[in-house]
Amino acid sequence: MSDWDLGIVGGGAAGLAAGIFAAEANPKARVVVFDGARKVGAKILVAGGGRCNVTHHKIDARDYNAATRNFVKNVLASFTVDDTIAWLRDMGVELKREPTGKLFPTTDKARTVLDALLTRLADRGATLLTEHRVTSIEQADDSFVVRTPRGEHQCRRVVLCSGGRSLPRTGSDGGGYVLARTLGHTVGGTHEALVSMTLQQHFFHGDLAGISHEAEITTTADGKPVDRRRGSLLWTHFGVSGPLAMDASRHWLANKAAGREVKWYLNLLPDETFESVEATLLHMAEKTPKLPLRSTLKQWSTAESDSRSPLPEKVSEAVLWQTGVDDKTPLAQVRRDDRRKLVHALTNLELPVEQARGWNHAEVTAGGVPLSEVAWKTMSSRVTSGLHLAGEILDVDGRIGGFNFQWAWATGFLAGRAGVSA
Repeated sequence: MSDWDLGIVGGGAAGLAAGIFAAEANPKARVVVFDGARKVGAKILVAGGGRCNVTHHKIDARDYNAATRNFVKNVLASFTVDDTIAWLRDMGVELKREPTGKLFPTTDKARTVLDALLTRLADRGATLLTEHRVTSIEQADDSFVVRTPRGEHQCRRVVLCSGGRSLPRTGSDGGGYVLARTLGHTVGGTHEALVSMTLQQHFFHGDLAGISHEAEITTTADGKPVDRRRGSLLWTHFGVSGPLAMDASRHWLANKAAGREVKWYLNLLPDETFESVEATLLHMAEKTPKLPLRSTLKQWSTAESDSRSPLPEKVSEAVLWQTGVDDKTPLAQVRRDDRRKLVHALTNLELPVEQARGWNHAEVTAGGVPLSEVAWKTMSSRVTSGLHLAGEILDVDGRIGGFNFQWAWATGFLAGRAGVSA
């Protein structure tokens, strides 16, 4: 049986960070990272379209969904965005900031980030054991017995950071929750987050596949708004995607799982309201009464000139088709009911959501081990002495744009250092 001071279960972002910080905090400590894959870091390599947006230039606890906002705030303050930038630079990874605020390696290659992490882990003397999927962890006196198909390991302390259920093909298949439960923890209900959503086939999304634009989605549960957010929406052949839909997905799914009647309403003109759009159409009816309705809507296709978000012409045409309003009707002759039906579709269009695309397409897991069972300063378990938890296994999920990576780095920092303390 191998003997280690710290055993880290999971070689993802949080696990590699924990291993590096542990080995740096105590160079004499025997640190091992267990991972079931032959090659670690699959999630890192696919993040950000293969470019890996390692963090965001501005991060706040409000960017995360969590039961305890102060817990998240304290963790993020312990290892900040500036700390991440300096840490990666010290490993030879320079970052660049894009207009969205996302920070990517200047090489535009996720491999740059993964290689730097693996090199630093090895240079600091930590051991990485691939193809060592942890099947069980048993507490024995003042240490743990960590079992894998390749043998048993005795670890004085353990960091559990085996991820959630998102992208199971990368090895993140929920197995960590089983380990957490056997060690006394509870695991709240889990569901996909940051995932694209499918729409009913009768809708017009298929005709708009590939088109993206600014919009706003309001999620309602049992008729009451529970979330409203603005961002870039991408129409696809199966439904909707892009940062807006993916960020809003966890709110649709969480409320659906709670048995509520959930709906999505789309404002295609996020700078406008029902009243402002109707007022504009009435004004134009007086100014250009003979202008066909279809031509009128083109004003929102060039709206950037007056500081409004542009609406692609194909989208406005699809909305006209959906409402059944004749697009050739002169503006002054549009009936009041038809005008209001159109305005309603432009500012409060119900999206016929069917379901999420599933775990194979979800970037993050919502749910997991409750923060109430963890002490934030050390990420140590309040249930099992000597156990620490980090990363996605915890009931915290951030919005799209590098926020979940920052959570991984910060929790890995705290857990890794605490895991080798005296």
